[in-house]
Amino acid sequence: MDITLDKNSLNEASIKVKLNEADYQSKVAEKIKDHSKKAQVKGFRPGKVPTGLIKQMYGKSILVEEINHLVGHAIQDYIKDNEIQLLGEPLPNQQQVDSVDWDNQTEFEFEYSIGLVEDFTVDLSKKVKVKSLEIKVDKKVIDEAIDNVKLQFGTMTNPDVSEEGDTLFGTFTQTKGEIVHETTLDLNQLKKADAKKFIGKKKDDVIKIDLNKVFSDEGEKAALLGKTADEIQELDGAFTFTIKNVNRKEAAAMDQELFDKTFGPDAVKTEEEFRAKVSDTIGENYKRESDSWLIKSIQDKLIEKTSIPLPDTFLKEWLKVSGEGKVTDADIEKEYDQYTGQLRWNLITGKVAKDNDIKPEHEDVLAAARTMIEAQFGGSGLGQLTDQIDSFVDNYLKGENGDNYMKLAEQVQQEKVIEFIKSKIELKSESVDVEKFKKIVQN
Repeated sequence: MDITLDKNSLNEASIKVKLNEADYQSKVAEKIKDHSKKAQVKGFRPGKVPTGLIKQMYGKSILVEEINHLVGHAIQDYIKDNEIQLLGEPLPNQQQVDSVDWDNQTEFEFEYSIGLVEDFTVDLSKKVKVKSLEIKVDKKVIDEAIDNVKLQFGTMTNPDVSEEGDTLFGTFTQTKGEIVHETTLDLNQLKKADAKKFIGKKKDDVIKIDLNKVFSDEGEKAALLGKTADEIQELDGAFTFTIKNVNRKEAAAMDQELFDKTFGPDAVKTEEEFRAKVSDTIGENYKRESDSWLIKSIQDKLIEKTSIPLPDTFLKEWLKVSGEGKVTDADIEKEYDQYTGQLRWNLITGKVAKDNDIKPEHEDVLAAARTMIEAQFGGSGLGQLTDQIDSFVDNYLKGENGDNYMKLAEQVQQEKVIEFIKSKIELKSESVDVEKFKKIVQN
């Protein structure tokens, strides 16, 4: 067997594998012999089928299978032994494969296209500057959060006259059509100008409305009428809405019942403790969001500063082949930049991990699994089962034939790499309020 690598460019190459009869014949003969012992052919006792007959019946398929097996393993070994950093998977020259004469050839040559990535450097120094945002939780944000909690645990009332923010139960009736549908209309979903005509109304009042003007979203409009979007195409939007009931959520009182419903029995005892706990919870939530934003900012910065030429022609072809006919050229062009951005990031983090010997230790994976499961238990009110956590951790990590362990190990390594990168580059901290943070993220 002869294997050669021919580089077509900086990051594209072809691997050629040449086989002669001596490379595969003994294996093929062995497979034919083994097949003759197991085959059931009419007129012959089991295990007594002549190898010549087996060769005649199954020789070609055995030959194809064995050569494919030999070539596949030879390429894998060659890539591993030569430490070739591969992108995607080797793509066979299909025209060459289709032209093989399996009945008469004794020597074979196969060619596979491969995508490569050349060695590159990642600048992890204080020259790399990334902004880190610290979110201030001010009184306005806390007050809004408490108001939402009080409404969430409030009571439903049925006042006589509607006000801003109420929910109306009633019937939509098409003025020049057959649509009649009972539904609930949330005034908070309407623009203020549109909501005004529903305020100060009571049971049995009838309001005229043009749904086409009020609702630009076809799905939302269809849901109000109990229809699908297809069913309301070219809809005459003139309707009346007859109020049958006014529903209003009255905010819960600031008392121990609200404290217990929000954070659990006796977690807080006073309004001051409640506000502090709400503030801490908001801070933790926004800390996660700011951490995610920071990671994305680091990712974007390093992708921008790290030159990694990619074999674009090969990758697009590989994406199309691996899509098995479900991916079009248009799909690939649309998603290609996003795909290569993630690919570059994976290459960067992989190199940082390799160059700095960053690995997920078994204890780290166990700790990550424990943290994840304890969080799930806590969120489900199952904290009393913490004495069984070790068993749950073990079962989870063994699940999916060990895939859970590998996925969590990859996650742990990624987190370690991120922390290492943070320690090497310059993080410029900036304190912002919630509104400014939202604007920065949106931009």
